[in-house]
Amino acid sequence: MSTLDSTPQFVTDAYEKMRRNLAVVRRRLHRPLTLSDKILLSHLDKPEEAELLPGKSYLHLRPDRVILQDVLGQSAMLQFMQTGLKRVAIPTTIHCDHLIEARVAGTSDLAASIDENKEVYDFLKSAAAKFGAGFWGPGAGIIHQVNLENYAFPGAVILGTDSHTPNAGGLGACAVGVGGADAIDAMAGLTWEVLYPKHIGVKLTGSLSGWTAPKDIILHLAGKLTVSGGTNAIIEYFGPGAESLSCTGKATITNMGAELGATTSIFGYDQMMARYLEATGRKALAELAEQYRELLTLDDGVLADPAPSYDTFIEIDLSQLEPHVVGPHSPDRARPLSALAAEVNAPDSTFINDISVCLIGSCTNSSYEDMSKAADIAEQARARGVTSTVPLYVTPGSEQIRATIERDGQMASLQAIGATVLANACGPCIGQWKRDAEATGKPNTIVTSYNRNFPRRNDGQPTTMNFITSPEITIAFALAGKLSFNPMRDSLTGADGQPFTLAPPGKAPDIPEGGYLKGASDFTEPPADGSDVVLQIAPDSQRLQVLKPWPAWDGEDVIDAAVLLKAEGKTTTDAISPAGPWLRLRGHLDKFSDNMFMGAVNAFTGITGSGLNVLTGEKDAPFSVIARHYQANQLKWVVIGDWNYGEGSSREHAALSPRLLGAAAIISRSFARIHESNLKKQGLLALTFADPDDYEKIREDDRIDLVGLQDFSPDQPVTCIIKHADGTQESIQLKHSYNRDQITWFQAGSALNLLR
Repeated sequence: MSTLDSTPQFVTDAYEKMRRNLAVVRRRLHRPLTLSDKILLSHLDKPEEAELLPGKSYLHLRPDRVILQDVLGQSAMLQFMQTGLKRVAIPTTIHCDHLIEARVAGTSDLAASIDENKEVYDFLKSAAAKFGAGFWGPGAGIIHQVNLENYAFPGAVILGTDSHTPNAGGLGACAVGVGGADAIDAMAGLTWEVLYPKHIGVKLTGSLSGWTAPKDIILHLAGKLTVSGGTNAIIEYFGPGAESLSCTGKATITNMGAELGATTSIFGYDQMMARYLEATGRKALAELAEQYRELLTLDDGVLADPAPSYDTFIEIDLSQLEPHVVGPHSPDRARPLSALAAEVNAPDSTFINDISVCLIGSCTNSSYEDMSKAADIAEQARARGVTSTVPLYVTPGSEQIRATIERDGQMASLQAIGATVLANACGPCIGQWKRDAEATGKPNTIVTSYNRNFPRRNDGQPTTMNFITSPEITIAFALAGKLSFNPMRDSLTGADGQPFTLAPPGKAPDIPEGGYLKGASDFTEPPADGSDVVLQIAPDSQRLQVLKPWPAWDGEDVIDAAVLLKAEGKTTTDAISPAGPWLRLRGHLDKFSDNMFMGAVNAFTGITGSGLNVLTGEKDAPFSVIARHYQANQLKWVVIGDWNYGEGSSREHAALSPRLLGAAAIISRSFARIHESNLKKQGLLALTFADPDDYEKIREDDRIDLVGLQDFSPDQPVTCIIKHADGTQESIQLKHSYNRDQITWFQAGSALNLLR
């Protein structure tokens, strides 16, 4: 057994500490507790002293585990090296899943990735060995699936350097996506600081039937709450409908809570979770969860009258829920499948009815249950001599899933209708897709069972429109080849020329009858003492760059800063710090930063990725080039952001690159949670307009002063003076959410500087 495992003793110790802390919390609060309160507050460092005001207080928590993927894992380990610590303080694992590019098929793509990324993998493996972390090599699977199968347990607090870490909420864990700096705090044995989330309660009644899947619950909810509706809140699901969902079905829902901006999403412990724990070789943990059940479920007082315990309370009757499709370009652009055809065929529609590619799998929907339902639809088509009309790709979430569905036949069923099985990796879901340029040079439709669909997300092209739905509906779309197809209403034509309709998939097993196969997973346990391990970074590396500490604040106000960018509309971390072909450079911050703001829309021109250099007068220069020129001329600069600036992935480089290239502040109408935290951790000022309409006052050639920074303090606004080129000035107020500790991060130059 690995020393990094969630052993029965480890989990028992965690539950006993939770029980002790909750006793303190109950004496203080005198009210029934929601599930999120039970788990978060039971992990408080000092429950007797902590301020407990949701939406206002910052909690200092002791997480149980950290998981790192291989892209942000590079920057995390490069930053951890700066701490001078010899070993991580809590169980930590690195998972190689992001760097594998989808090109041809799983086996060849994996081999190519191992060859092309050897330098990065060698560094991560050596860093894991030196600092006491576990290492899951390429091909083992996607970080979230591997975590669910091996490490997560009900009641755990898990930090992961990926926004879809909440996947483990399907197993009752409070799993939160963070940037590398937050992860490093926990790895260093410090507390993790997070704004006490507000509470969103979702009561599920009834049960799913027909074509409706767990995916439809979160797609429906995304349409109701929007991409910012969960910001600084935890979404918790309960009710009889919740208990009817499989553990992996629950994980699909909590995974996509990230698209609503939620801190995390979670279900209470139930028998479906017990089944999954037993099926994955952790029966002892199921028995412990049953023994400590009162820690892992909502209080009876909340269940009896839930609405007063939540800031937002929603009820969904699963018996009435329809299959949903969301997109393109935003996961909250939701509608029932029954309404999609009319939208596609509307005279003013910009949708492309012909589907170019269909893709299923990823960390969101690659469970045994998902693959069984997809295979059911495939077998119906196969029986009528029908195959996929478009390229169809399948991404297993882990080697365990791949090996099991190969044994049990689901893979063969999908391949029989023309599917290509990709590597056990993120692949096209995160833009690691070497797609035919001819297919992407014009507007085109893809249908996926993924979780995110921002422009350029999957293949780097703004012309690709990604519509997200469940795996079984995706297979139906692949068979028809038309976005207007509705399997509940429309027919297909069999090889015999006769029409036929697809039946909804039958009830699929949530766990395999023959148990899971481990397959050929590649895991390396760290040595007991890694002090003699040499970190593998070549002095002339083009992929890795040793990081240096950021300089401390100079004690001066920001004066005459240029406006590098005024971003208009949705500015995701994909827009700030694109992935795709740039992923290979994530370990080399300077080279990687040449992509900074490549996907951001310039509010003054409507052009993406370029703007005005106010020093030279050059127009339409790449933002990174302008930033480097300003920095060389000692000119500070700011970025002006729109609503929910920085939504999307936990991509820390969206803060690291601006810090490297001389940003003084990011000023927006509002921020997404993870990105705001990342900016703070890197010593940047993250400020919001007190009056959101002041965004409109900013002109392209303005200079910006931020004054009174020596008096920078919690709950006090920062004065901003906008100096227009015509000689006029305007003074406005900027808000912020910094507490006293976070202000010291700014003053020190970064949070990490305080660890040395």
